[in-house]
Amino acid sequence: MNSASLATAAPRQRRKDARPQELLDAALALFVEKGFAATRSEEVAARAGVAKGTLYRYYPSKDELFKAMVRENLAVHIAESAAQAAQYDGPIADLLVEMMRAWWAKVGQGNAGVVCSLVMTEARHFPELARFYVDEVITPSQNLLGGLIERGIRAGEFRAVPVEATVHLLIAPLLHMMLHEHSFGDHDVCPHTMSPMELLDAQMSMLLHGLLATPS
Repeated sequence: MNSASLATAAPRQRRKDARPQELLDAALALFVEKGFAATRSEEVAARAGVAKGTLYRYYPSKDELFKAMVRENLAVHIAESAAQAAQYDGPIADLLVEMMRAWWAKVGQGNAGVVCSLVMTEARHFPELARFYVDEVITPSQNLLGGLIERGIRAGEFRAVPVEATVHLLIAPLLHMMLHEHSFGDHDVCPHTMSPMELLDAQMSMLLHGLLATPS
């Protein structure tokens, strides 16, 4: 292959490498606009600027497209947090605060938060996809946070609190903020003097004072 052919092939390869993400972005936009059930595969392909056959080459069905969207936007962040937790040897309270802040920054206020909101809206109509979401996102998240709380209890850092209930106390305010973020548009539901991150910090401060064996 001569230099001219190489120069032509390189942009094509970059375009091909970017195509899966372009399809996922197009699918997410349409799922939000029309709902999962009402969106047709050919609409996703058209939004991404490709033929329907190209879409099926990457994602053989709309369900597979949805699953890839969940993995790309949510499951990957849970796996990263689990890897971080496995290497961490400092105070668990500090790690929980760091993880909650990172979750909001990476998930809650971005496209991943849109995916969460979409799932909550559509799950009751698609039980198989709901089961997939539970297995890929909800259960791993709860296991990760529950494991950290148990570590804190074993280390004497936390009181002997009910682990499952505490996990839900950690997650619920985040879900509340995320749903408002992606459901009310320009209508700000946070106090005008506070950002979502400041609200999150206030939540974590209150929760940790209930968790710590010796509150600071």
